[in-house]
Amino acid sequence: MSNSNSMINLILLHGWGCDSNTWQPILPALEKIAHVAALDLPGFGQSPALSDFSLATVLENLAAKIPDNSVIAGWSLGGMLGVQLANKYPQKVRALITLATNAKFVACDDYPNAMPIAVSREFNAAFAQDPKSTLKLFSGLLAQGDANERPLLKSLRQHASVEFSSQWIQSLELLAELDNRLPLAQLQQPCLHLLAEKDALVPVAVAAGLGKINPAHKVVTIAHAAHAVHWSQPVAVVENISSFLRDQIVESAGLDKKKVAQSFGRAAPTYDTVAQLQRDVGKHLLQYVPVQVDPGATVIDLGSGTGFFSRQLAARFDSATIIGLDIAEGMLHFSQQQTQSHQIKWLCADAESLPLADQSVDLIFSSLVIQWCSNLLQLLRELARVLKPGGQLVVATLGPNTLHELKSAWQQADDYVHVNQFQPQDSLRFAAVAANLAIDHFAVEQRVIYFDRLTELTRELKALGAHNINSGKPEGLTGRSRIAAFKNAYEQYREARGLPATYEVFYLSVHKR
Repeated sequence: MSNSNSMINLILLHGWGCDSNTWQPILPALEKIAHVAALDLPGFGQSPALSDFSLATVLENLAAKIPDNSVIAGWSLGGMLGVQLANKYPQKVRALITLATNAKFVACDDYPNAMPIAVSREFNAAFAQDPKSTLKLFSGLLAQGDANERPLLKSLRQHASVEFSSQWIQSLELLAELDNRLPLAQLQQPCLHLLAEKDALVPVAVAAGLGKINPAHKVVTIAHAAHAVHWSQPVAVVENISSFLRDQIVESAGLDKKKVAQSFGRAAPTYDTVAQLQRDVGKHLLQYVPVQVDPGATVIDLGSGTGFFSRQLAARFDSATIIGLDIAEGMLHFSQQQTQSHQIKWLCADAESLPLADQSVDLIFSSLVIQWCSNLLQLLRELARVLKPGGQLVVATLGPNTLHELKSAWQQADDYVHVNQFQPQDSLRFAAVAANLAIDHFAVEQRVIYFDRLTELTRELKALGAHNINSGKPEGLTGRSRIAAFKNAYEQYREARGLPATYEVFYLSVHKR
């Protein structure tokens, strides 16, 4: 087993006249929800100048520093380059956020809501002749319109970059040439555009235009904000970024809850005979449960199934009330028949909408259950609601590498969804933080089970109630030829010990702040 620090990769690209230090006002908040890297553009800050400052070379330089599947957040010039990166290197950019960024920085006949070309040329010439005085003027433009303009201007000048190169002039020329209207229209990635109401450099009127260029993009105008929007209104910027990431990264798993409940309810009589993986994972998860709780404490076994771990928790905490909670009535009925303890109360309920009072629970234990919930963030917020301050939640759940052999074998046979889809660890981490839960421990384990024959695996999944319940699965019987192709493809994974079935298990321990 190995600990993992994997989170969303959030790459920050600064604007002209600044460097990566410009992100200081929002950096601590962003680091709570993502793995953040603030890059210096070529020729700015600590980044060496390029001999060739063409757009293609700049993009190539930045792309080499950005991990695949990252979220890019760019301010002003950084936002303009972010659009170009998302268009040219789509594998690098999972989603895009722009701050105070126009589709075209300098106006033209068919795009008037931008900086007049005469003003742009005058500024560029002034910087070439007297850089220091021009940068001082530029700082004023960054703060102009803010309700606390003087203090903001003072802060901006204290954090301004003191060294500049000839590449700063080249970047001004590049900024004047960039036209992102077509790239924006072509982007397939989710995009959020944050505009500043009092911006002196990017007219707030561009909001309607951006919405027309690509109606799928989200455009938000932040009230009372200057061009340096992350300095002017940092809380609003962080809230919008957090909300966007939550909506785009923490997505619905596409599961039908009724089918989940029915499937596991039918599996109750056979569940315990084939549940060795569940037992092993749950026993390991018990290591994260405290040795004792306060007398009279309330402990939930979330997704209690046949009640195996409800009984374990009752034995450990003999003075606590144990609530065995499950969405499947069949499971609860079976549990009641198997359990005589008056200490355990059985409750049929949806974990995402609990019939429990706020701050009424001391500990929640949940082993291999939450992967069947449709909305991860809603679930964790609901669990946080019922937890007392300082209350603990321990979770074991499945990751996307689960049953990858089964998934791959089916993909070679047809295009249907045959294997349940599980969310990546960055979604779980993000949802926990967004729900105001502090992460105490996170670990990943790959467990492999071996079967002599493929039918043993598929029979076990059905007996557990964990067979395919996703949308997109094939309806009706699967043809013999596809079954044969599937079996032949799976046989390629056979080892001396048999056919492997990998389960990726995430262990998470959090407490309510």
